[in-house]
Amino acid sequence: MSTPLAERMRPQTLEELLGQQKILGPQSMLRRSLERGAVPSLILWGPPGCGKTSLAHVVREKSSKNFVALSAVSSGVKDVKETIAQARELKKLGQSSILFIDEIHRFNKAQQDALLGAVEDGTITLIGATTENPSFEINNALLSRCQLILFAPLGPLDLQSLFWSALRDHPRGMLRADISFSDAAVNKMISQADGDARFLLNQIEWIVEALGDEKMVDEAVFERLQYQKPLRYDRSYDEHYNLISVFHKSVRGSDPHAALYWLHRMLQGGEDPRYLLRRLMRMAMEDIGLADPQAIQMAASCRAAYDFLGTPEGLIALDELTVYLALAPKSNALEKAGMLADQIVRDHGTLPVPRAFRNAVNKTGRDLAYGQGYRYDHDSPGAYSGQDHLPQKLLGTQIYEPTSYGKEAEMRKRMDALLESKKDREKP
Repeated sequence: MSTPLAERMRPQTLEELLGQQKILGPQSMLRRSLERGAVPSLILWGPPGCGKTSLAHVVREKSSKNFVALSAVSSGVKDVKETIAQARELKKLGQSSILFIDEIHRFNKAQQDALLGAVEDGTITLIGATTENPSFEINNALLSRCQLILFAPLGPLDLQSLFWSALRDHPRGMLRADISFSDAAVNKMISQADGDARFLLNQIEWIVEALGDEKMVDEAVFERLQYQKPLRYDRSYDEHYNLISVFHKSVRGSDPHAALYWLHRMLQGGEDPRYLLRRLMRMAMEDIGLADPQAIQMAASCRAAYDFLGTPEGLIALDELTVYLALAPKSNALEKAGMLADQIVRDHGTLPVPRAFRNAVNKTGRDLAYGQGYRYDHDSPGAYSGQDHLPQKLLGTQIYEPTSYGKEAEMRKRMDALLESKKDREKP
């Protein structure tokens, strides 16, 4: 057959759609709307191969409305305007229209704006499918006029059912009951599909056609014939932010195992190692700080090592830095101190420098007694004079509060000791 297996196996009824029980179960609002033919404007969001486009095809088969399908990859404003114009004419004749746009996130703002009026006045019912977070990729005005439907990846049981149906007994499938697959090979195929029905069907078709006279597919045969599915990662969209978020939180949460896993998920997905090094350097300052002053030095050294060695040898530097930071004592005291200092400056403006700490570099300064009353710390016991250097209005303000973790515990002791020394010197 010339039509690909994945296209032949595309569901033609709601009953054939796998998974998605939450949104398409018997009592779900969406299913009841579809069965009544009252299709609202929808944005279908989910990973590849989970049934978004298939649902649109089922709507086309069940609906009596004029159905037009466009792909945002190959269509533009001209196509959208022509479709809307045609829908307006049909509306005058009492005929409603549905416009399905696959990969709608690829439409820019102007292209999406062209849809607003027609969706608003009911000229078209819009169904848009996207793999990207609509909050980032769909105009708020358009998103507010549609129901957002979240699709989940297909589960292992759904994919297993699809596998055997497509291989052996579905009338639109391969109809190859003569070919056997070991359980290990099937499980590996399902695992690698990662919830993507289209990938699984393409893999089945590829392997069956490559078998020749062989009739048994075990793990060894599968490893020889398979093609690898690229990891789901986009470097600029929702999955990028999700993965960098969980990576950062794994390091902050002192979980080196998870941190290494998420690091290599991003590396295998094609992330730039220098981007990850920048994020790790930020963690060294934001989440560790002075609890371990070596952390920032380690980050700088690992960055230099990667720049010197490159890929793949230099990637070990990222592993080393990730584990070191994950197991380092944690403190965000520096970050909090910086934010508090910023807030104090915003609240109080440009308070004057105390006269004792101004430099008398000219006659005017000397006449105004700049520097008068300053005590040189190195001439004081313990090289500490106990002077207050803050503006008069802020005397006694505590900005940096060290934790009791790592090196900051020593810094806290040092600050406490200095405070006691200052109090002793202030006693009459």
